[in-house]
Formats: sequence, structure tokens, C-alpha cells
Amino acid sequence: MSITIKDVEHVAKLARLELSNQENEQLTEQLNAILKYAEKLNELDTDHVEPTSHPMPLSNVMREDTARESLPLEKVLLNAPDEEDGQIRVPAVLE
Repeated sequence: MSITIKDVEHVAKLARLELSNQENEQLTEQLNAILKYAEKLNELDTDHVEPTSHPMPLSNVMREDTARESLPLEKVLLNAPDEEDGQIRVPAVLE
């Protein structure tokens, strides 16, 4: 597979980029060089390699989520800057 100048012009149009003829040619060469390099991966024997989503093993480091009693309302309201009718009062965000 190779990229043509028409392909570059089409993508540039979709991206709303104005490229000169020299830039079109330069990008065509660069994209083809990238594709040529990527084709080298097809030479690798990957028959016995398991597909992965990440190169390193990942594990969840979060603690177990366990239900427990919440703080008493009076203690929570001690941290509130303002309180009204047992609820935390905050400044209005809508006019």
C-alpha cells in the first residue's frame, strides 16, 4: 500500500489545510516512508504471541470497595462553610 499525492490532498482538504505542491510531495514521501517502515512488522513471526492491549501487565491497585456507616450529620456540617436546615449551603451558580 502506498500513499498518493491525491490521498494527501484529500486528507488536507478534510482537515481544511492549504498545502503547497512542495508540501504535498514532501508529505507523500514521508507518509510512504512511514508505511514502508511499518511493513517490516509483517516479517515478524507472531504465531505464538498472544494479543495484548498493553505491553506490561496491569493490576488494579485500588482498595476493596466496602460499605460502611457514614459520618453523623452534625460532624459533616462542622466542615461546611454555611449550613441551612441540615444541608450544606453553597453560593448560587445560576441567576
